[in-house]
Amino acid sequence: MSGRSDEDHSSIKKSNKSLNRRAIRPHTTFNLARMNMFLHNINYDKFNIQLGDTLRNPHFGDDKPFDAIVSNPPYSVKWLGSDDPTLINDERFAPAGVLAPKSKADFAFVLHALSYLSSKGRAAIVCFPGIFYRGGAEQKIRQYLVDNNYVETVISLAPNLFFGTTIAVTILVLSKHKTDTTSQFIDASALFKKETNTNVLTDKHIEQIMHAFDRKADIEHFAKSLPFEAIADNDYNLSVSSYVEAKDNREVVDITQLNAELKITVAKINKLRADIDAIVAEIEDEELEA
Repeated sequence: MSGRSDEDHSSIKKSNKSLNRRAIRPHTTFNLARMNMFLHNINYDKFNIQLGDTLRNPHFGDDKPFDAIVSNPPYSVKWLGSDDPTLINDERFAPAGVLAPKSKADFAFVLHALSYLSSKGRAAIVCFPGIFYRGGAEQKIRQYLVDNNYVETVISLAPNLFFGTTIAVTILVLSKHKTDTTSQFIDASALFKKETNTNVLTDKHIEQIMHAFDRKADIEHFAKSLPFEAIADNDYNLSVSSYVEAKDNREVVDITQLNAELKITVAKINKLRADIDAIVAEIEDEELEA
């Protein structure tokens, strides 16, 4: 799992193996992104990094649609939102019928990524967990995503996996080529390896998540797929904990065995009391005789 740049948005286009990345905050993230490409032996002609504002002045419009998008946008940053009346007519946000809150632009980035997907595309977006259960405009956007069958999988991760934040983030997987109307929920919050300052996902952990993702089968305490109606009935809540029951790690107590042990203990206590009473009585008799 790679580290998180504070404010960057990434897109990958499978067809020509090119990589496009945009940064909202200026030059620091922009330069780090370029450096990261070189450190991973990605040649300069294989990536296109643009500096700008993803939400107000999006780039790569001539390159869309994309078959695959991987995005790690900033969490709960402010944006113009309803202060700019033209944004509700933007082709990225208009279909949802509502803008993301001004104080929390998370869903604006989600809708941006969705608008760049091809009809066979899939997007994986790292999100702040609050957007999956809060009400208001965010609930309406979740309803739009669910009603239009875009939500393929929601994956909750362990805390402290990303550089710069210790929160337990959630991956939202959107798809425009689903074959049914179910959505999958995966609780991967227990999958991590503790290192000095951070947690990490090992290859085995990633394989376990991908196995569940590919199969879409229910796995007790780990993965569950639900029909559209079940999510709608739950106010379009997309929080993983609402659907995947956490494993109870408390010690199981055998009541029958516990009662038997208590009876034995009580019997021992009663015998001990009887022995003590006998000793006390014997001492008192000796004192009377003296």
